[in-house]
Amino acid sequence: MKSLTGALVLAGFAFAQAPKPAIPKIAFTDTTLDNGLRVIISEDHYAPMYAIVVTYKVGSRDERQGRTGFAHLFEHMMFEGSENVAKGEIDFLTFTTGGTSNGTTNNERTLYFEVFPKNQLDLGLYMEADRMRALNITQENLENQRQAVKEERRLGVDNQPYGQTEEKMDELLYDNFAYHHSVIGSMADLDAASVADVAAFFKTYYAPNNAVLALVGDLNTKETIEKIKKYFGSIPRQPPPSKVDFTEPPKTAERRAKLDDKLARLTRLQIEYRTPPLTDPDSRALAVGAAILGQGLSSHLYQEVVQKKELASQISSYVDRRNGPGSFGVTAMIRPGKSAEEVEGLIEEEISKMYSTPVTEQELTRVRASLRRNAVQRLGSALGRAQALADDTALYNDPNLINTEIPDELNVTAADVQRAMKKYLTQNNRVVVVTQPAPGAGRGGRGQ
Repeated sequence: MKSLTGALVLAGFAFAQAPKPAIPKIAFTDTTLDNGLRVIISEDHYAPMYAIVVTYKVGSRDERQGRTGFAHLFEHMMFEGSENVAKGEIDFLTFTTGGTSNGTTNNERTLYFEVFPKNQLDLGLYMEADRMRALNITQENLENQRQAVKEERRLGVDNQPYGQTEEKMDELLYDNFAYHHSVIGSMADLDAASVADVAAFFKTYYAPNNAVLALVGDLNTKETIEKIKKYFGSIPRQPPPSKVDFTEPPKTAERRAKLDDKLARLTRLQIEYRTPPLTDPDSRALAVGAAILGQGLSSHLYQEVVQKKELASQISSYVDRRNGPGSFGVTAMIRPGKSAEEVEGLIEEEISKMYSTPVTEQELTRVRASLRRNAVQRLGSALGRAQALADDTALYNDPNLINTEIPDELNVTAADVQRAMKKYLTQNNRVVVVTQPAPGAGRGGRGQ
């Protein structure tokens, strides 16, 4: 079997020769065990290794008021040991056999992964099954990881320039509590978490019927399924958790905030618009529009705001595509002596131009080349494919998104971009946050 990286590189070369080349498809099997665990396996015999990913369908969106940050806290708890695997042993056993391991949490889900040599299939399955079945939940372990997460918040949010900006943006952009609060949560809520909370959370969300197991690599699918049944099959299913309601009331007016940041050295302008979920065709069109508007040296905003007018040192546009409502954003770092108001006006002008004038075929070609490059980077490894398969299955009930999403983005037209931007990038749907250096910030001297 050819490697995916090589196939995608060849496909990228073919794109320069033909307008609509084929995208290599990733083959996989989709099996559900009797206890509800969904298993996705994709064989790739290019190298003697495999990646294992477990995605649990729980993120900060599932939290309740007074317990924010709990999904992320629990991610840390999953490395504190289980019935038959001691604290720290997952990392130790993974690294000493030549692999890697980690976990991540976001708004939507919590994911754990390991990469192993192919002869360590039983080890990977055993360790993931053991912590799914019997996590070691104690007051000592909770306190240990509570302090680790609090320190992570201090480093990444409270004592980071512009660290408060993203939290303020979410508060203004979303009214529904699911997305209204940050993934890392508040200090007060982290302090309030109890062992009983952890045990209830584990039973509700870390059940096999609320998880997806994906494996990619040098595997035999039939043999792997039998091993998975051996290790995971006896873990009991639990009542399914309540489905998250993402419903947002329509925004009827622009929202604005101005923050003083004692750690900031430059004024930062951030503008965001609420957008539809990832699976909505307009979400794809907005992703393409964001790339043309403000990604790369040839983008509209970079050329106008940074190069020509020299009002900002950095500017970019982006999309945050989610299971529920996402966002389209623009962030600019304002040069000293220049105003955020002037930059905001230029951003509005460039967006208005895209309302009235369709993007060019040359611009679409540039974005399509970037999409292909990103596909190589994201899906060129077994781990990247395993993460994509697990997440797409857990969040969208569609592992085949790995094969359809890129072609669908490549087929976005100029008319699609123009329509979506006119629909969602409106003043009533806009949130503006200006973060400026606090009075006296950056001054040296005794007593600071």
